[in-house]
Amino acid sequence: MIPGKKLTLAALSLSAAILCLPASAQLVLAPADAERYAQHSFPEYLELLTLPNDAAVPADIQRNADWLEKAFQKRGFTTQQLANGDKPLVYAELGTPKADRKTILFYMHFDGQPVNPSEWQTPPWQPVLKEKDAAGKWQTLPESRLLKGDINPEWRLFARASADDKGPIVMFLAAMDAMKDKGVEPAVNIKVLLDSEEEKGSPGLTKVMADNLTLLKSDGMVIYDGAMPSSNRPGINFGNRGSIQIDMTVFGANAAAHSGGYGNVIPNPVQNLATLLASMKDADGKVTIPGYYDRVTLSESDKKQVAETAPPAGSLEKRFGVAQLEKVASNAAEAVQYPSLDILGIKAGDTGKKASNAIPSTATASVNIRTVPETPPDDMYALLRQYIASKGFHIIAGEAPTQAEREQYPHLISLSLTAYPSSAYAARTEIDSPLGHWAVATTTAPRGIAPEKNRMMGGTLPMSGAVSVLKVPYVIVPLVNADNNQHSFDENLRLGNYLEGIRTIVAMATTPLS
Repeated sequence: MIPGKKLTLAALSLSAAILCLPASAQLVLAPADAERYAQHSFPEYLELLTLPNDAAVPADIQRNADWLEKAFQKRGFTTQQLANGDKPLVYAELGTPKADRKTILFYMHFDGQPVNPSEWQTPPWQPVLKEKDAAGKWQTLPESRLLKGDINPEWRLFARASADDKGPIVMFLAAMDAMKDKGVEPAVNIKVLLDSEEEKGSPGLTKVMADNLTLLKSDGMVIYDGAMPSSNRPGINFGNRGSIQIDMTVFGANAAAHSGGYGNVIPNPVQNLATLLASMKDADGKVTIPGYYDRVTLSESDKKQVAETAPPAGSLEKRFGVAQLEKVASNAAEAVQYPSLDILGIKAGDTGKKASNAIPSTATASVNIRTVPETPPDDMYALLRQYIASKGFHIIAGEAPTQAEREQYPHLISLSLTAYPSSAYAARTEIDSPLGHWAVATTTAPRGIAPEKNRMMGGTLPMSGAVSVLKVPYVIVPLVNADNNQHSFDENLRLGNYLEGIRTIVAMATTPLS
């Protein structure tokens, strides 16, 4: 039997209790109430954070999926695990959809980035509560402080996935508890999809959705992922770029050659690769490949709206320790409305004490291209191939050149494309749309602060495949602090964001979508 198909009597009773509640207006949860429901949820949050969730370890993913099913069943949801190889997704639905309500599919993910425990101040799977002292250093607090007394919004909970993305999942559970306790029923039909491989690009998500179209049918999708603006003002992202990776290897001699005997004689593939890569961008950071930006046109209205979400002048330079930014556009927010090209890494020979006096036989680079809706990945890859060929390189068909190719072509290169259907394509929802208006209203309600409306974020979420398959608009609503260290060591969640996240989810779930 598929796990979660059968509900316990308690779960059925809770579901019936929620669905029989009288309809009411949007619930704006008071801060004190949010703190109370947060404290009620903290034991579950701490327990979930002790479960390793690297998507490369199927057994860990299965344990997380089982735990989450039980947590949603406890709140009256029917659940099931959706087949995805050995890393199932978790689906949950609250009651039977009502015909007079729109349906929202809430998407989150429970997998996390791999960890190197030696880089962490404390073990990554052991959640630790901390606060900064007067000197700005993090000091550990007893876990019991979470469960009684007032919550300091500046406290942080450190653990892998505390922010990305287990925090929002437990915020969602706490929001459901608050609605039930307050006697307020949802104003939208609620469906939930929890991804198991988001950090790996969700390679199976598009197929899972295609296989479960009826189950996942909805009028809009809300994605709780990503970080809020650095000001901690509410934010909504209406789109995201796609991502593809191209691995390229330039070939030299059929074996490494002594740099003394053959320097100035044998072509150096490292030099040739470096020259090729350097030619792809100018001194301002603009991609020089012909036609790279041609399809993207921003209206003056677009530019004005995007500029409102740009980081303060000088803030990124200070944060990242650089003297200046690239000059693709007039500000960082506008820059990510265009496709980008970045070198992720280069491998050839060795350096330092490990270097040998030899001309390497190969040099390899990995290049990342971020796509936008106007620039599909296949087209961008084709542009790159054309450009490389125009620089005098013969692109071989296999992994290594044949002897005949070596004898005929002075410059040889192999290209390999990695592109997942779920993450290669960009997607974007119009800000001026029913879902957009609903999202703005519901994220404004808790604090009375209008959100930053980001036309398109620079990062990639596996939503393009979902949007194309489900044919629904979507918005990304970040709930966690900007400085959460996601994908790095010492990942953390600011507890003030946890409290406000609960309030935001309650407002969204209790506001009808027109």
